[in-house]
Amino acid sequence: MTAGTDPAGGPVGAPGAGEPAAALLTALRERGWSVATAESLTGGQVAATLVDVPGASRSVRGGVVAYATDVKGSVLGVDADLLAAHGAVHPDVARQMAERVRGLLGADVGLGTTGVAGPDPQDGFAPGTVHVAVATPEGTVVRTLSLPGDRAAVRAATCAAVLAEALSAVRPAVAS
Repeated sequence: MTAGTDPAGGPVGAPGAGEPAAALLTALRERGWSVATAESLTGGQVAATLVDVPGASRSVRGGVVAYATDVKGSVLGVDADLLAAHGAVHPDVARQMAERVRGLLGADVGLGTTGVAGPDPQDGFAPGTVHVAVATPEGTVVRTLSLPGDRAAVRAATCAAVLAEALSAVRPAVAS
């Protein structure tokens, strides 16, 4: 184990994050797809976890860290009326982040994370309120989560959740 990684090879604070990242990148390669990230509370952690995997450059197009609410609108094109009405902590914001980053970076799959890492509430939502989205050519899935723990734990769990959701969306269904 090296400094900055856990025993599974993922970043500290994201136990085992390297495993779903590697599995996601394999699934993307199998489908000939690429991925891009649009991150808020994770601050680039999802993209960093992906690029920690050797060979990531075959599938990772890039990422946008849209930490400030206005950047979600100005860079990613998240609807200004949606942001004005609901703030950044909303499932439709996550959806638009994931869908817009696909087009912006020319990727097949877009991942979006938004929410409250803490320690203070934001837009009336408690720390741990998180929305993750995965947009693929086959559709978009959005999940709302209530995650326990401190700021680092919420961010790590968000990263793990969006990678797991992406893996589920990218892996073709197995016929029984």
